[in-house]
Amino acid sequence: MRDSLRQVRDTTRTLVRRHNPDYKIMMYTTILVLIGLIIIFAIGPQRANVLNESFGSDLSEMHFVIKQGASVVMAIGSFIFFAFFLRIEQLKRFAKPLLYIGLGASLLLFVLGDQMLKVDSVAQCALGACRWFIVPGLGTFQPSELLKFGVLLFLAVFLAKRMKAGLINSRDKTIIPVMVLMAICAVFVIVLQKDLGTGIALFAIATSMLVVSGVDKKIGAVLLALLLVGGLLMIITAPHRIDRVTTFLKGDEASVDDASGYHIAHAKIAIGSGGFEGVGIGNSVQAAGYLPEAINDSVFAILGETFGFVGLVFILAVFYLLLMRILHLVDLLEKPEHQLIVAGVFGWIASHVIINVAAMTGLMPLTGITLPFLSFGGTSMLFIAAALGVVFQISRYTVHGIKREEKYENTRGRRGVGRPRYASRRSTR
Repeated sequence: MRDSLRQVRDTTRTLVRRHNPDYKIMMYTTILVLIGLIIIFAIGPQRANVLNESFGSDLSEMHFVIKQGASVVMAIGSFIFFAFFLRIEQLKRFAKPLLYIGLGASLLLFVLGDQMLKVDSVAQCALGACRWFIVPGLGTFQPSELLKFGVLLFLAVFLAKRMKAGLINSRDKTIIPVMVLMAICAVFVIVLQKDLGTGIALFAIATSMLVVSGVDKKIGAVLLALLLVGGLLMIITAPHRIDRVTTFLKGDEASVDDASGYHIAHAKIAIGSGGFEGVGIGNSVQAAGYLPEAINDSVFAILGETFGFVGLVFILAVFYLLLMRILHLVDLLEKPEHQLIVAGVFGWIASHVIINVAAMTGLMPLTGITLPFLSFGGTSMLFIAAALGVVFQISRYTVHGIKREEKYENTRGRRGVGRPRYASRRSTR
């Protein structure tokens, strides 16, 4: 049996050759970036005028357009660096340091924020939450985005080692360490930074990777139950989250006259007023100060107002094609590290899209989270671009011809060693 397994593994390795990457990933990403630039160009001047009138600031009309353009340039550089220059084997060495830096930066932000030392020149706080460092000359930096990247790489390396050792379902060696890590992340992000949306994205990354790693279904069910209980505790211990849930339960009864329902009511008005074809670029009414966070977390509603139903369907179709392309890669990869990274990136982006769209359309309680490449903000774009750059590089190593799985302990949902998987020439590009 061991000889046959070794022969299968050797055969599989001979089938994996470095080849052209999946350029469709780059194409879909580019489309989203261009749409993001268009919408920021359309509503950026309105946003600057609103801030000038409300807070007495002196922002130029092109302030947000210029900053978003700079963010796009940095994101392109990040994608290129991780796609073409930093190899996966080199990147794996930085997994643990990046995780520690992300955790340390998140803790430092809490220490320097308004909860403790109140260093306003270093930490930026808004609406009772401190989530950003102030970087002179560049803007702000959100350490939770770095933490996502660190968790992604660390869990990929950690879980791959456990898979190879047949310990993926070990309580002491695998399950408890993962639970401890995610509990620490939850405290730093959800409790200290009051950022439930980012916390959900972190757990989506970990969940996607655990599913691909082949964790036993019973263990997965227990972890899911614990996650739901933890999420419920995070909600009932925060008054503002209880208000959001209460507003969600009101449904269409929530109105602009109700403080708790003001945001979601205007989001629905924006999407509804867009109709089938939209009001057109530069004609948004809700971006002129009515819809909170119109340029950031609420950008989906502004997209609906500007481009209408047709535009939203197109944008969601691009996200769907990008996500399905990423998910397709998981089934065509040989190395566990590669599979886990790609699965984690899928969970990362999918959670952002689903939560943002569901919140803006009233399908779930309102929570703040960016819409990848479309919302204003450099840190999120920078690290999502980096993650996609890693996926783009990994797409060079999909299997040509027949793929046969290595047999890991307790991977019931995976294919048997002898069952072939045919990858078409088109699917490996």
